[in-house]
Amino acid sequence: MKTTVGLWIDHRKAVIVFVTGADVEIKLINSNVEHPRGQSGRSAPADDIQQRVSTKRLNSYYDEVISSLWNSGAILIMGPGEAKGALKKRIEINNLKGRIVDVETVDKMTDPQIVAKAREYSLKQS
Repeated sequence: MKTTVGLWIDHRKAVIVFVTGADVEIKLINSNVEHPRGQSGRSAPADDIQQRVSTKRLNSYYDEVISSLWNSGAILIMGPGEAKGALKKRIEINNLKGRIVDVETVDKMTDPQIVAKAREYSLKQS
């Protein structure tokens, strides 16, 4: 039986719901990336360095999320901002693109809401 994944992601965390028949497993991955707040008096090179460090950490975060998806079937990616698009691009680079069936823009969701959406999506894939 194939496992369907409902994945809610932003730049701070990813909630991954694996649905296999009636079984549900939830995995949480934190990015540990701090977003810079507007600080005056910073020079451009320091900002560039901080941006490169942040980008490197985000890429590691996306790679950790992707490593959780290798044994999945259909993947629904959800989230409020740019993270879902960045993750989709990295998934395509890692040759999982055939598994992405849908990308949805949604606001913040509770874990039970993510589980319900993943179950609904799994039923549509059956």
